[in-house]
Amino acid sequence: MKIHEYQGKEILNKYGVAVPRGIPCMSVEEAVTAAQTLGGAVWVVKAQIHAGGRGKGGGVKVAKSLDDVRQYATSILGMQLVTHQTGPAGQKVRRLLIEEGADIKKELYVSMVTDRVSQRVVLMASSEGGMDIEEVAASHPEKIHKVAIDPSAGLTDAEADDIAGKIGVPPDSIAQARALLQGLYRAYWETDASLAEINPLILTGDGRVIALDAKFNFDSNALFRHPEIMAYRDLDEEDPAEIEASKHDLAYISLDGNIGCLVNGAGLAMATMDTIKLFDGEPANFLDVGGGATAEKVTEAFKIMLQHPGLKAILVNIFGGIMRCDVIAEGVVTASRAVKLSVPLVVRMKGTNEDLGKKMLADSGLPIISADTMEEAAKKVVAAANA
Repeated sequence: MKIHEYQGKEILNKYGVAVPRGIPCMSVEEAVTAAQTLGGAVWVVKAQIHAGGRGKGGGVKVAKSLDDVRQYATSILGMQLVTHQTGPAGQKVRRLLIEEGADIKKELYVSMVTDRVSQRVVLMASSEGGMDIEEVAASHPEKIHKVAIDPSAGLTDAEADDIAGKIGVPPDSIAQARALLQGLYRAYWETDASLAEINPLILTGDGRVIALDAKFNFDSNALFRHPEIMAYRDLDEEDPAEIEASKHDLAYISLDGNIGCLVNGAGLAMATMDTIKLFDGEPANFLDVGGGATAEKVTEAFKIMLQHPGLKAILVNIFGGIMRCDVIAEGVVTASRAVKLSVPLVVRMKGTNEDLGKKMLADSGLPIISADTMEEAAKKVVAAANA
């Protein structure tokens, strides 16, 4: 789950991380009032969407008067903000953050992620803040500094000081940077985050160390422990089909292709998508119905897939282990009739009760295209989508 920048800063503030004063807003008038409340002579008007690159897309503006605040808030609110992370369709801006201006002397980068190899939280930091960290890693890998954190000790003073020094924090500001990095680590650890990123982390003219941005992603499997984090969820920022899928315990992600995929098991789902791509097809979704799919669950899965505007064909690829092929066959038949399926449907089944499942499909009277292998299934569904 993702949250907005202003929400991330609320979390950071709880853990003692210095952030600029700011007020979230839902209207132009609220934005002007927020600037008046903050006081000062410079404000930053920031679009709040679940994507990076907002500044390059025109979603972050520096205002030097209340008229500027009004003008920028009017232009940004409601805009379809396109960034490198939103895709060409962009994301509609429904919220703003009005923030006090900052005296930026230097921009840095810090983040916490989980390294699956070492099975530890890793602090990543760079002197090149404000840029795409992937670009820095590719062109200047020597400027990326890392430390794998021992969970029994946490981020130690020595580790924090070493990283701070390596990314260019001056000696007089090291203590502030240490407190900030340790606060970031605690925030990451205690909220079950999967990403906690500050880009940029700034040094001000008077030597302060401040988180000018905040990006958090959270492990969805741990959200039951964090109702306070769940309260941050903004459904307007999520795909309606993915929201609907979550209600039925379906793992669904919408994609840009035209071939729907219904598979049991994440690994098989990825392999199915790869095979479709191998034969020049384009998957329209990732959809894992899991090991306990019922006829009702499969029906809901079909309904969700059919919402995709570009859908031209569907491939059902089932391995009957925990989930029996006859149960899936019953679900496929029931779903096809319930939704009055109008696109070609290719079904491949292997495993428990495979013959029974295939017989149920054959006896259904529905125009289902059967396949025996992954290759055959992929070729048939690509041909059907292109017909």
